[in-house]
Amino acid sequence: MSSSPLKGHPPDTLKFQEKQETILAAAAQLFNQAGIKGVTLGEIAASVGLVTTSIAYYYRRKEDLATACLMQAIRARQALTQEAATEPSVASRVARYLGLLASERARIDSGAQAAPIVFHDIRALPQAQSVTVFEAYTQMFRQIRGLLQGPETAAWSRAAINARAHLLLSSSNSFCTWVSRYELSAYPRAAERLSDIVLNGLAVPGGHWPEPQVLAALNLPAPPHAPDTAMDAFLRAATELVNEQGYHGASVDKISARLQVTKGSFYHHNDTKLDLITACFERSLDVLRHAINNAEQAQGPGWLRLCAAVALLLQFQLSERGPLLRTTAISALPDQVQREQVSTALKRLDQRIASLLVDAMMDGSMRAQDMSLGALALASAINAAAELRRWAPGIEAHNVAHLYARPALLGLLCQDTP
Repeated sequence: MSSSPLKGHPPDTLKFQEKQETILAAAAQLFNQAGIKGVTLGEIAASVGLVTTSIAYYYRRKEDLATACLMQAIRARQALTQEAATEPSVASRVARYLGLLASERARIDSGAQAAPIVFHDIRALPQAQSVTVFEAYTQMFRQIRGLLQGPETAAWSRAAINARAHLLLSSSNSFCTWVSRYELSAYPRAAERLSDIVLNGLAVPGGHWPEPQVLAALNLPAPPHAPDTAMDAFLRAATELVNEQGYHGASVDKISARLQVTKGSFYHHNDTKLDLITACFERSLDVLRHAINNAEQAQGPGWLRLCAAVALLLQFQLSERGPLLRTTAISALPDQVQREQVSTALKRLDQRIASLLVDAMMDGSMRAQDMSLGALALASAINAAAELRRWAPGIEAHNVAHLYARPALLGLLCQDTP
């Protein structure tokens, strides 16, 4: 597989290269809006004033073009990571990395630079292309993990450093999407504050992660089971496939095949695929609301209630009942009104997480911090846990609180304990 132009048409002119960059920028924008599966080569061609046959002069297939977009985005992130790696300590490398991302996003949002494709749709590629992109993405992950390696972290276990690298990667990916809520001039300040939260956590100085028996004593109830076991199986299968391949990649055939049932069985339980995916979003939102509702109503310090809610959601993600639908699935929903409704619901839940942080700050169990950034960092960690097993082998529901929730709340630099 090659993402390069067709044989016989080498990119040997400035005009060719400029057109190629224009195509990549337009394709990335469309892929970000509708997912790789939701865009045609003809739509990409039309967006740059070409016909489909003309764009094949540059990229024969849509999948080759998507691969080129992803490889370009990975190379750009690797360049930032390599620059950050020149700093002398873990803390300074992480802060530099997020600062560089903020500067890049400012250039993008000011129109000086084209926006890269987001990374969540890699699994939507056919295997031949996805293998190539995953190899590059895995190398990028290792470079980001390298930012955390030094004398300060020499005693960390392999599982601990992988989990924390995944936290850093997910935080930085999310930062690129929500930093636009700020004024352009405030991007560096947002990056500085996020660095403080990511590195040092939210606890008061000397604060610690609650012991398991303390969390259990809070007695937050687990999310309720769906009354219809068969329907719950469809919801879980569809959620997994949408997380992996996006809305358009999660076909009725693939959902049915994952459950080893017929299409007839699918339509016996679901009117349409859109109805099922809508129910997946509702299920995920209900699980989030359930955890937040119970944390708000529980007795005890705000810090303890916050830790319990995050641990509960992460355990759900890795349980046989998980995962939650990733927020990246919103962009590929075919109905704009539905996209806006789900996006608004998630923003309101982010605000409720921020309110839990305020409770903890008010009772003195959490240090004063930017509550909105803290909430977004926690929401990012919860969301990214859907694919945690891939990047941190050995993490399961029974140890996710210790290996992943704990550094999400105490910071990447908290001591790694047995």
